[in-house]
Amino acid sequence: MAGLRTVAAIALTLAVLAPFGVPVTHLVAGSVAAMVATFALKEKQRRGQAVTLALGLPVALAALSLGALLSTRIVAGDLFFIALIFAAVYGRRFGDRGTALGLIGFQTYFVALFVGASPAALPGLCATVAVAFACSAVARFALVPETPERILDRLRRAFRTRLAQLVSAQIDLLDAGPDEADKALDDVRHHTARLHESAMMIQGRLEEGTGDRATASLVQRRVADAEIAAERLGVLLLTARSAERADTLTLHLPDAPVPAPGDRLRPHDDTTATLRRDLDALRVLVMRPVAHTRGLAVAQVRNRLLGYRDEENLPRASAAVQDVFRGIGEAARAVLGLRLALDGPQDESDDSPATARSREELEAEDVAIAGAEENEPAADDRRGLRPTTRTAVQVSVGSALAIAGGELLSSQRWYWAVLTCWVVFLNTASTGEILVKGYRRLLGTVVGVVAGVGLAGLVGTHTWTAFALVLLFIFAMFFTAPLSYALMSFFVTAMLGLLYTLLNTYSTHVLVLRIEETALGAACGVIAAALVLPVNTDRRTDELLATVLTRLGDVTGAAVEQLSGGPAIDLLDKARDLDTALDDLRASTQPLTHPITPLRARRQTARYVVALLETCAYHARSLAATAELLPYSKTVAADPRLKGAGRRIAHNIDVLIARVEDEDSDGVAETGASLAAMLETDRPGTPRHDRVTDRVLRHLQRLDEGVIGLARPLDVPVARPDGSSARSAVA
Repeated sequence: MAGLRTVAAIALTLAVLAPFGVPVTHLVAGSVAAMVATFALKEKQRRGQAVTLALGLPVALAALSLGALLSTRIVAGDLFFIALIFAAVYGRRFGDRGTALGLIGFQTYFVALFVGASPAALPGLCATVAVAFACSAVARFALVPETPERILDRLRRAFRTRLAQLVSAQIDLLDAGPDEADKALDDVRHHTARLHESAMMIQGRLEEGTGDRATASLVQRRVADAEIAAERLGVLLLTARSAERADTLTLHLPDAPVPAPGDRLRPHDDTTATLRRDLDALRVLVMRPVAHTRGLAVAQVRNRLLGYRDEENLPRASAAVQDVFRGIGEAARAVLGLRLALDGPQDESDDSPATARSREELEAEDVAIAGAEENEPAADDRRGLRPTTRTAVQVSVGSALAIAGGELLSSQRWYWAVLTCWVVFLNTASTGEILVKGYRRLLGTVVGVVAGVGLAGLVGTHTWTAFALVLLFIFAMFFTAPLSYALMSFFVTAMLGLLYTLLNTYSTHVLVLRIEETALGAACGVIAAALVLPVNTDRRTDELLATVLTRLGDVTGAAVEQLSGGPAIDLLDKARDLDTALDDLRASTQPLTHPITPLRARRQTARYVVALLETCAYHARSLAATAELLPYSKTVAADPRLKGAGRRIAHNIDVLIARVEDEDSDGVAETGASLAAMLETDRPGTPRHDRVTDRVLRHLQRLDEGVIGLARPLDVPVARPDGSSARSAVA
């Protein structure tokens, strides 16, 4: 959508300017200004976007004018450019509007340098920029609008599609033979991860797509329920077709082998056929629009699947296979809850008793969620130097180096080095991340230069053909940005080759110079990040690892407390905070896990730690989802004995956090008897735990094992059952 909106803004700008016979230089300036005015805005509400766009025009005109007026004053122009860069980066501390205005100011000054703006051409360029901003507004608010309703509708369809894709992958896993099992399991893992990405995207965009916070919280809860139910169904299915129990789909490492096959599911028996039929029916329930779900056939399918939540409706099969049917029933309930939250009330005339009971449970949960929704003040951590201040200083120093070195390479094209130095600092937080981003930009630039040489020869003097290709490459740039930074850099460089052709400044020397300036800018960025207020990768990953462990402890402790009979709290927000922190940690370890890193042992350790934390996060999410059902479910009851089972996990997490924060910490992690054994009692007449408690214990047991597994790479000693203690070797 961002790509379509930007392309529409540029195309409209060209359509407005072309009939007036403006020079190609002005067309290029208008195109870049329209692009900047469109992609710089990140505010969620339309009113805020309009205000920022209105404020951005005078900022752009001021930057353009100063760029033209200072073009002949080298020293003054360079000093102003550095000051502008500092202000633009520092402005991020003021939120989306400050970020947008800073970006508009920087990029417009860059446009003045790129097109060689002069004082004589300034009136025409200012008019062009004003037209570009007006066209950007038309594209944003009329041609490619983004209303809250549209956002929610896209998110809803995307999540349903990915959920259906995951169910399809689970069907393939059910049918896979021994030679196909590895690929089928990889597909299930892949689609599970993509479903999780979709759920996280919904969390980040939901409040702008719903009318109020309570509705957003309800939809978020239902999305989380559907995600966890689908993930659990995959685990149960893997267990049913294996000779041993599968605990998670991650299995600690993404390349872990498929568990040994078992004989509980035979390819051609009646139970397997029924299971395949019901998984296919679940996929239909996920994707069928509301208007079509009122047919009798779909209602019967829904009733049958929800009936698996009752023991008497389960087919005769082994316990592991019956668990899969229970998982289908829970997934169908989650799909029903998601449909009610997104689409509102439905026809209930064909409901079976099981479906009616599921609706009653969901309605009770909805009331509880709406009543418990409160606005919580955001935490304000002002300790130490602000990240925006640090980054502003680093970028300014790096840009000064880039200006000095760039002018030695070329007195006309030096600004490419500054642009590269600027962009490698965007969305990075450590020296390692900047190094990896600079490498990817250089790689994309080199390949893009080769493509630019060929395109320039093909386009020749065909102006509008070149502009059409520019629009295509701009869309590709936006479309590939989340997928590959190197690929995005390729499209940027290829587009610039076309712009040079339009400006009649194209030559092989210019494109080679582009590579040299890019390498210089990336090097200056790395030097500035390493020498000026540095944040090294180890420090960054340690901070984020401590955050992940803290939030893991918060989710687990709160869930166990609630499952033990404690007060109800909002566990879903805690679980999503854990997911967000884990995503940040995963991004920060990219310099350690990148193929170019020479430290193979550290790469393997980083992959191991992140994969093990993903497994722990899955079990924590499942505990939170089960605990959320406690206040209003007839099948989940509090068990006070669980509180004791969670103490060892909480202690071990605290020991790990202390070790990450202080290498001299002497805490010892504890291990011993299984958590299930800790709940057994010798008192006669005391019942064993029920099926739900058994499921909770399985999650707690895997969490306990996962936390102990983290002790090895963190070099934390572990107390053994015999009372001895030994420090593990570092992985």
